[in-house]
Amino acid sequence: MVYSTGVYNNFRVEGEDMISEPIHVTDDSFEKVVLQSELPTIVDFWAPWCGPCKMVAPVLDKLAKEYEGKLLVTKVNTDENPDWATKFGVQGIPTMLFVSAGKIAHRQVGALPEAMLRDIVDQFLEVIAEN
Repeated sequence: MVYSTGVYNNFRVEGEDMISEPIHVTDDSFEKVVLQSELPTIVDFWAPWCGPCKMVAPVLDKLAKEYEGKLLVTKVNTDENPDWATKFGVQGIPTMLFVSAGKIAHRQVGALPEAMLRDIVDQFLEVIAEN
């Protein structure tokens, strides 16, 4: 198994519970890393020039550490990897998709304060735990 917080291209993500930092996902790896993930996943569609994206990034870093083993945090740079953003109709960034079992459970467009984003994550995990 290759563990890295770098870009996952064609690697199989096993032992996802060991990942405590956001994973940078490419168009080619999106289906395997996100849609086939055994863990609930946050997908952050972002770009390097996006100010609100930079505000959300440290919060997502914290969440990845705090929810290690319960939640996978992934990031897609829409400038370099636009395909899945287009498929999901992402029109503004940051857009965060909350994905469980390959299905979108929630979509958040725009940056949120840390407390509000934490509330959404907790609600997301509660809802999927009930199913």
